[in-house]
Amino acid sequence: MSAKVICVTNQKGGVGKTTTAVNLSYYLAKDRHKTLLIDFDPQGNATSGLGVDKTDPQTLGFTMTNVILGSAELSQAIHPTKYKNFDLAPTTPELANAEVEMANMQRKFVRLRDAIRSVEVNYEYIIIDSPPSLSLLTVNGMIASNYLLLPVQTEFYALEGVAQLLESMKLVMKQANPNLKLLGVLATMYDKRTSLSGQVYAEIEKYFKKLTFKTKIPRNVRVAEAPSHGVPVGAYDKFSKGAKAYKDFTKEVEERTKNG
Repeated sequence: MSAKVICVTNQKGGVGKTTTAVNLSYYLAKDRHKTLLIDFDPQGNATSGLGVDKTDPQTLGFTMTNVILGSAELSQAIHPTKYKNFDLAPTTPELANAEVEMANMQRKFVRLRDAIRSVEVNYEYIIIDSPPSLSLLTVNGMIASNYLLLPVQTEFYALEGVAQLLESMKLVMKQANPNLKLLGVLATMYDKRTSLSGQVYAEIEKYFKKLTFKTKIPRNVRVAEAPSHGVPVGAYDKFSKGAKAYKDFTKEVEERTKNG
C-alpha cells in the first residue's frame, strides 16, 4: 500500500500554507499514521517551524536540494522529528538555485515524483509544502501528489489567483497526472467577529461546495507563536483554539482520504 501524497499549495503567500502542512502532519502522526513532511519551499519555513536549524549544514546533512539535483536519495535526506511517526525532509534557500538548474535537466517535471516513489511504502501520508508560486517546484509537487489541498485566507482578495491555480491543476491532470484530485479548500485566519470573514467563507463554499472543509482555522495568537518556538501548535498549546481547529481539520482529511 503506497502513501497518500498531499500537496499543500496556494500561489499567494501568507495564507497559512506552511502552518497547515506542519500541523496536519503533526496530527496525522499523532493519530498513528506514519507521516513524512517534505519541505519543498525554498523559504524553508516548515524546516525551521519544526526547530531544525536550516543554516547548519552539519545538522542538516542532505536536503531536498540534493534530492532534486540527484546527488542524494530521498531516504538520505529524511530526519525523524521529536514526534512519534513524524519524519521531515528539510530544505534550505539553496532550493531556489536548484530550481534554476532543474530547468535544463531531463525529467524536470517528475523529479519529486520519482524521489517519492523510492520511500512511499514506508509512509501512510506524505505532505508536500510547496512554494507560494506557480513554479517548476510547484508543478513537481502537483505531479507527485494524489491530492491538492488549498488553504485560503478569509480576507478580501482570498479567491484571487485561485482560478489560475485550478487551471494549472487541470493542465497537470491532462498532461502528467490524471489521478490528481482537489482534496479541499481550507479557510484560514478566520475571524468570527468580522462579517468579512463570514462573507468570504460563504463565497468559498458557493464556489467549491462540498470541497470546502467544515473546519475553519481561526486567527489565533498560539498558531502564530508556535513556529518561533520550533513546534507545531498542538505541541505548543494543545488547548488553544488553533490546535483544536487543526485537530478537527485533520479528522476531515482522514475521512476524505480513507478510500483514496
